[in-house]
Amino acid sequence: MDPRTTPLFVIDVQNGFVNDRSRHVVPVIADLIDRWETAGGPVLFSRYFNHPDSPFVRLLGWTALQDTPETDIVPELTEPAARAATAGLIVDKVTYSAFTPETLADFARRGWTDAILCGIATDSCVLKTAADAFEAGITPWIVTDACASEAGPDVHQAGLTVARRLIGSRHLVTTQDVADFVPAPIERTCA
Repeated sequence: MDPRTTPLFVIDVQNGFVNDRSRHVVPVIADLIDRWETAGGPVLFSRYFNHPDSPFVRLLGWTALQDTPETDIVPELTEPAARAATAGLIVDKVTYSAFTPETLADFARRGWTDAILCGIATDSCVLKTAADAFEAGITPWIVTDACASEAGPDVHQAGLTVARRLIGSRHLVTTQDVADFVPAPIERTCA
């Protein structure tokens, strides 16, 4: 897990997914982003957008996240999200998974073979992104204490249980585990 060659992938930390059961994870993610960027690591963000004829609306009757401010990245993460946007590291999606064909092509182009995942919701978008990474030959690392479910801690734990079966328990890590891999910050020099 080298921050210079492995992206931190922040999944769907948008206003519409943050509530009393998931809000606690936002400062944890903000700190993780800060540490990863300080070590010189790339940070990607995904944003989910629902649409009126999506399967989420048609089959589940779920109509959230169709417009701003629900679709906006939470205010605490707007600065790193803006940096990611400038670097072309924002993934807009209409499915659970952030591994769209474009994302997979970008990973291949950049030579990224691992992805550190955090965000919302552990039981759906984070889980599906991890499973799709695994099936595409990309090693997923789910940062368990930097993920949450807007449905609550029991659903978060259920997502982690399924993730252990899908990607292997050694690929579920904590923010401390990630910090152990972060080398001293890269010194930047002015040219």
